[in-house]
Amino acid sequence: MDVIVLGGGLMGTASAYFLARRGARVTLIERNRVGTGATVASFGNIRRTGRHQSQLPLAHRSLRLWGEAEKMLGRDVEFRATGHIRLIFDAGSLCDMQAYAQAARPWGLALEELGPREIRARFPGLGPDAIAASFSPHDGSGNPRLIAPAFAEAARKLGAEIIEEARVEKVARTGSGFLVASSKGVLAAECLLNTAGAWGARIAAAFGEEVPLEARGPQMGVTEPLPHRVLPVVGIWTRDKDYGAYLRQVERGNIVFGGAAERVTVDLEPGHACADPMRLPMQLRAVARLLPAIAKVAVIRTWSGCEGYVRDMLPVMGRSATTPGLFHAFGFSGHGFQLGPGVGDAMAQLITTGRSETPLDDFRIDRFCIGA
Repeated sequence: MDVIVLGGGLMGTASAYFLARRGARVTLIERNRVGTGATVASFGNIRRTGRHQSQLPLAHRSLRLWGEAEKMLGRDVEFRATGHIRLIFDAGSLCDMQAYAQAARPWGLALEELGPREIRARFPGLGPDAIAASFSPHDGSGNPRLIAPAFAEAARKLGAEIIEEARVEKVARTGSGFLVASSKGVLAAECLLNTAGAWGARIAAAFGEEVPLEARGPQMGVTEPLPHRVLPVVGIWTRDKDYGAYLRQVERGNIVFGGAAERVTVDLEPGHACADPMRLPMQLRAVARLLPAIAKVAVIRTWSGCEGYVRDMLPVMGRSATTPGLFHAFGFSGHGFQLGPGVGDAMAQLITTGRSETPLDDFRIDRFCIGA
């Protein structure tokens, strides 16, 4: 089986790897360099907490693969299962957390509820005003700059062809499969996998499938190194977007942070957003609520990127509803990093065997059609 994968982020490179591992002949086409789109803009959060419940089976599958990533790929991608804590500052958010924890339990996610004393004892320095928190001990983080290149290199070793800096000019269905005309030549394959991220809706539209997707860029930042003290990834339960911050401390001591700043609209040409320095003070105030010590350190870099947000915040994933041999996996709406390995594994299984052991029905592309 020949498969062309469009898009070289985490979803595309993981799919290429697992397809090649299943014996498919794979060609991946990336418009820039592998891993330089939504993946590199990611915070690196590997969390299951707070996900839509229908995503949890995929998240569990992916977490297992994150745990195997170093051995599987032959490279340390800095996956660390340090846990994921979400702090709570008001009674309404506590009720939200408790309701979510109860609903998620049958889906295989067990959250530990912490009181103020437990937070202070186990995680000193975090959220001094927090009234409670949830804790998921098996979640953690990974390095967004390492994971897609690692999957791409592992796929190459299995025989996949990775073509970078190639703009796709035309995609068409033929009698026997698909033709993709790019700036680096014309390719043909029996199957086509659309993992083009924020550009994925354009590919789908070429086959008569309309997806309500917007391209947006997050604002991320990193501080100077601090003495290492914060092990888990830290987030918040809140309905107020002005407080929706998150942070993690990398092993080198720097604090990586994001949230609490409106994601800006991105023009797909050139397809990259810039961080806005005017938003940084508000962002840091929200982050300081989680970790007051951050108010005393310097921010050394900020960045953004380009992510595809679907109207219902669920990804598009599975078979095309119009075109045999076409498959989609895009629109992960800013929370796809943790899912990446599981997405690649599930799509490779679906393409090569006709089925996925992980349910994907909630992500089907025709859910946007009238009457679907």
